[in-house]
Amino acid sequence: MMEEKVDMATSSSETGSTDLTAPKSNYMLKLDLYLIPLLGCTYTILFLDRANIANARIEGLEKGLNMPTNGYNTCLWIFFIPFVLIEIPSNMIMGLPRIKPNIFLGINLIILGIISTCQGLTKTYGGLLALRFLMGIFEATLPAGAAFLIGEYYTRKEASMRFACFFMFGVLGPAISGLLAYGIRNMNGVQGKEGWRWIFILEGLLTIAISFLVFLFVPDFPERTAILSGADKKHLLAKLRHDKGDQKLDLKSVNWLQVLTDYRIWFPTLMFFCCDMTAASMSSFIPTILLELGWKAAKAQVMSIPIWLTGILFQILAAWVSGRVGWRFPLILFGISFAMVGWIIQIVYSHNKGLAPGVRYFSLFAMSGGTFLQMAMTVSWMTTNLRGRASIGVGTAIIMGLGNCANFVASNVFKKTEAPFYPTGFGTGLGLTIAGAVFCLMHFGFLWLHNRRLEKKRGVHGGVDDQVSYRYLY
Repeated sequence: MMEEKVDMATSSSETGSTDLTAPKSNYMLKLDLYLIPLLGCTYTILFLDRANIANARIEGLEKGLNMPTNGYNTCLWIFFIPFVLIEIPSNMIMGLPRIKPNIFLGINLIILGIISTCQGLTKTYGGLLALRFLMGIFEATLPAGAAFLIGEYYTRKEASMRFACFFMFGVLGPAISGLLAYGIRNMNGVQGKEGWRWIFILEGLLTIAISFLVFLFVPDFPERTAILSGADKKHLLAKLRHDKGDQKLDLKSVNWLQVLTDYRIWFPTLMFFCCDMTAASMSSFIPTILLELGWKAAKAQVMSIPIWLTGILFQILAAWVSGRVGWRFPLILFGISFAMVGWIIQIVYSHNKGLAPGVRYFSLFAMSGGTFLQMAMTVSWMTTNLRGRASIGVGTAIIMGLGNCANFVASNVFKKTEAPFYPTGFGTGLGLTIAGAVFCLMHFGFLWLHNRRLEKKRGVHGGVDDQVSYRYLY
């Protein structure tokens, strides 16, 4: 397994030298139970709130609010203007010494739930646009903040599976949304409200309920955590310091220009952007595509669920393989290739109207499996090669914020006038998927060159990695 060569015998912690042999208590399981399910739920909420507008669309949203022809697309992209701008300052605020992650994330989540619920109460298209914009502000804190906190608790070897589980919860969002929409649509007429309104109202109330769990159970950063005993906390801090260096955030001592121009952040962000084009397209348009394949609205809602579950399966399987072999690069390339197959089928379908609808349905599985595999592996690959809380905080904010800018593209290239074949959207999706492969190869090349230079510098005597000079992982 290609991991850094570090002396794991001893480590200097805040209280002195610490033995890094495995502690008697299995505190890692405790961390997993506290961190992954709840923080994963915040990511589920992001995708749930992002996908439910697609479910509401096929239940009559556009007609109910008398939306213009491009109104649905505008509702999609207006959300991402504040979402992209807020990510980096949000993570920097959350990383400050006096800010507690549970309070910070919990407050944002409860406000998000209120705004999301109001989408089902608005009477006008303009009101929906305003609510979508506000959602972008408060939702921006959740994925980047959750990924930031997870990255702080685990070593590079441990992180891959945890990020896969975190992203798994994200994929559950649209899967659950399809299932909920199938049930909620039967509430059409209850309290005089259309079924699409109940989709927003009930899922917004679910967001508010989860926010109280975040307040109660999400832990503080490792050096301030109260969920571990003294010995376990001491062992964790020593292990993390050996693996990633000092994680305290001192804003005055950070070389911000170096952090903000780090290619180890920007190449993974470009890769994430390219694969998120597929994810954004799927979450926004799968129900519509299934409807256009001939299924009625109710069946289209249900038939979207296996597509998302395929993404979960590929994520977990890839993380398990990565943990065994210590590689991320080949798995990401495989995911890109598999997603590419899906896009190619869609393009062929758009030029060959006689192609069996089942083939097009299969292409959505290929896109889901390949795309969500890439997301988990790319974030893990980035955090694996970074050091320090500032770099990890900025890195996770950039990749989860700017990486999601693909939603701007997806919102505008899938034109309603081109339905159901969307030649512009499918061509753009394939082009960005190919670009993702190019960025992946370039990133691998830069990491390989760094390692070669380091080996030549150390010469025949080799040398031991430290927190300044170390081999990058592939």
